[in-house]
Amino acid sequence: MRALLRLVLVVVAVVAIGFLFLGYWAGQKGTAAHPSTPAGTSGTINTERARERAAELGEKAAGAAAKVQEGVSEAGITAKIKAKMALDDSVKSRSINVTTDGTVVTLSGTVESVKEHDRAIALARETDSVSQVVDRLRVQR
Repeated sequence: MRALLRLVLVVVAVVAIGFLFLGYWAGQKGTAAHPSTPAGTSGTINTERARERAAELGEKAAGAAAKVQEGVSEAGITAKIKAKMALDDSVKSRSINVTTDGTVVTLSGTVESVKEHDRAIALARETDSVSQVVDRLRVQR
């Protein structure tokens, strides 16, 4: 999970830096009267515009990174609960679906007994970062 997050953050940073450089050259398109000076420009870079563009892109990159972090966090909570269930002899984790939305976990599926139901709910509730457990488990009769 951390490797995926690092990869996404590196890609976002590279894209942001690329757009930063594009901001420097965005106003300098056209045919050049002289090889070193583009037509219609003084040959100077509008640093204020480039800074504004970089700030906008930085904000977008930070927002994207936050969304990725939230997704990774939710997946981590789900994985922790599924791992606890897999290691617990009284719970058959294959018959239980675990979904996470923020810090709210929903358990659904069919369990064989009330004991298995109660244990699955307890495992989810005692997991770090879980604020609420929604019980949609059905006990098989």
